Amino acid sequence: MTAPEIAIVAPNTLTSLGLQNLLEEIIPMATIRVFRSFAELMDDTPDMYAHYFISSQIYFEHTSFFLPRKPKTIVLAGGDNQPQLSGVPTLNIYQDEKGLVKDILQLHRYGHQHGHPDKQPDSLRSTMPPHAAGNTDAHELSAREIEVLVLITKGLINKEIADKLNISLTTVITHRKNIVEKLGIKSVSGLTIYAVMHGYIDADRI
Repeated sequence: MTAPEIAIVAPNTLTSLGLQNLLEEIIPMATIRVFRSFAELMDDTPDMYAHYFISSQIYFEHTSFFLPRKPKTIVLAGGDNQPQLSGVPTLNIYQDEKGLVKDILQLHRYGHQHGHPDKQPDSLRSTMPPHAAGNTDAHELSAREIEVLVLITKGLINKEIADKLNISLTTVITHRKNIVEKLGIKSVSGLTIYAVMHGYIDADRI
């Protein structure tokens, strides 16, 4: 299946790069293009994109373009003076990484709920690497490693995980090392995405 094309349109470079990094972890095979202005998007091929992540300022200045594309548009929102948007998905960019990952996963699930209400969408599965798409191989996690993984996604530190599972701190560290080696994923956000995609934890519980 053709990899999805995603556009990020925002004047803030750090916002764009941070969002691009998270989206690349969630949808590794997607082509993600960053535009600093609406004019740059128009100079490209604007209708080729499956999703648009748009700064609120650009959205309000060019609603005539984005309203007909509302199902594909996510507005980057945040701040005390943020105008209310009706019927348009928003992403609060002023929250922590864990919250961003959770909201992006929920937005992606919402976007596919009509075709795949109770399972990971096939379109997403096809864009993920084999280890993240649920394929069985020689590197499956053990039951204990899955327990550790779930507690990591909930934000527990090593000592808290050890206390919760009644195991030693050294054992927790060993499990974490094994998880990283098996999955090839080092960041907590990446591990969270893996756990949600595998059904080990619901996005609502992270």
